[in-house]
Amino acid sequence: MARANDEAAALIQELADLLSITGGDAFKIRAYEKAARAIAGHPDDIAGLDLAGLRKIPTVGEAIAKKVLDYNTTGTIRQVEELRLQIPAGVRALTEIPTLGPKKALAVYEELGISSVDELATAIQEGRLRGLKGFGAKTEDNIVRGIELMRSAGERVLVDAAAGVADEIVAALAALPQVERCAHAGSLRRMRETIGDVDVLAASRDPHPIMEAFTALPLVAEVIAGGDKKTSIRTAKGLQVDLRVVPPESWGAALQYFTGSQAHNIRTREIAVKAGLKLSEYGLFHAESGDLIVSATEEEVYERLGLPWIHPALREDGGEIEAALAGDLPRLVTAEDLRGDLHSHTDLTDGTAPLDAMVAAAHARGLEYYAITDHAPDLFMQRMTDDKMLAQREQVRELQGEYPGMTLLHGTELNIGPDGEVDWDADFLSGFDVCVASVHSHFTQDQAAMTRRLVRACENPHVHVIGHPTARSIGRRPPVDADWDEVFRAAARTGTAMEVDSFPDRLDLPADLIRRAKRLGVVFAIDTDAHSVGHHRNIRYGVGTAQRGWLTPDDVINTWPLDRLRTFLAKRTT
Repeated sequence: MARANDEAAALIQELADLLSITGGDAFKIRAYEKAARAIAGHPDDIAGLDLAGLRKIPTVGEAIAKKVLDYNTTGTIRQVEELRLQIPAGVRALTEIPTLGPKKALAVYEELGISSVDELATAIQEGRLRGLKGFGAKTEDNIVRGIELMRSAGERVLVDAAAGVADEIVAALAALPQVERCAHAGSLRRMRETIGDVDVLAASRDPHPIMEAFTALPLVAEVIAGGDKKTSIRTAKGLQVDLRVVPPESWGAALQYFTGSQAHNIRTREIAVKAGLKLSEYGLFHAESGDLIVSATEEEVYERLGLPWIHPALREDGGEIEAALAGDLPRLVTAEDLRGDLHSHTDLTDGTAPLDAMVAAAHARGLEYYAITDHAPDLFMQRMTDDKMLAQREQVRELQGEYPGMTLLHGTELNIGPDGEVDWDADFLSGFDVCVASVHSHFTQDQAAMTRRLVRACENPHVHVIGHPTARSIGRRPPVDADWDEVFRAAARTGTAMEVDSFPDRLDLPADLIRRAKRLGVVFAIDTDAHSVGHHRNIRYGVGTAQRGWLTPDDVINTWPLDRLRTFLAKRTT
């Protein structure tokens, strides 16, 4: 995605946030939020679009298009600048705390003069918030959790932000004549949920022009340190990128070393030492003579250590060494294994693209089947009705004729209510091909209540998939509290799939819970939860998370042929 799209979307979203603080019209705020998602997900670069071109973006009307045109011309949006002057910087800083919200941020600023996260944390410890209207003990607990969540995120970024930078750098450097190989490494290659620094590795015998080209890239805001072996830069958004250039004959050892993790590398070095060898980023050597044995490829390095090649997503010292030694490494699921996508949205609810555009994007992915699952009516702000859903079903059937090679499934994303009930009665639900059910509210229920809620949803015969099960938003909202083993046992017993949601700020189920669920016999669906055409690209992050959870193709229901999937879906309602 072009950076102009991201920057314009961020400004439109900031406009919505600022209006929330000042008490702006709720309908207008939602319109800005929806437009921000549409702009971020728009497949084309908005930088060169005129007013008419901008208005073709779904949900972007003339007023918002003019604001984006303002950004294209000036690099900012005047209304945003004006509102920034009206609202104290301290209030804006407080709104970054998950769970606080703009109105409460303004209240603590105006009533107590609090203008920083640290001041707010101290005020809670001293009990100074308890006299404020709307600030009870539970509110304080939620704010404390939000502050902890914010601090734990630190300077790390979501995986998609890091991947976008890495992809741009690798593409630019790989095109240089001096570069023989180029790839990203580190925690990004291992598909961690958040990334601290981006590591890029290049193989060349002439590093100097590569480093010069690297520091001259448009995304570079600051050169932190330079040299022919390693150069570090910082992007305009504050992300550090380290480029290392190694001789081509050292590529495999360097890639293995700089991919990590540290714990995994300690284990491989221990194996080397026991075999009388020494493993480093330069190669695998005889410990006594210092002679090089292998270093050109990762496969050679692992093989000489007596191991098969280990997928980067598994390199966390989580049992992968033992599995490799025993010959039990799984054949991990890949994006190419996915035959379908069982969770996506259109502009009928909170998506930003019409039905035909979303189906075309799914077809472009080469999918064999694709489910449209717009929100059900209990998510009231989406204004769903029975008639709207039935009309969409007819549109899906009509559209099917244009895609004879891809089966369209009509589904819905249900809301799991506080007591575990879902939207619509059994008769209406029986008309859907697939039903995803998700928690969208009441996130702070205690463990017992949340566990009962999720178990009851699993026991509903019309629920096929539990969507983004922990309901977390990375860095913004913590996961719900549930007895996950009990939930997973219920899912295994009822034949309900757990979703691996590919949205970069969800990646839900996370990898650790995937492994627990897999051990208890649960099956999974890796879905995009796409709300725009561009969101289909997020599948790489869902697959990466599934790989970190050791999932194989057979564990994932949307790798199955359609007839096997239909059998699975039918079992839930018989």
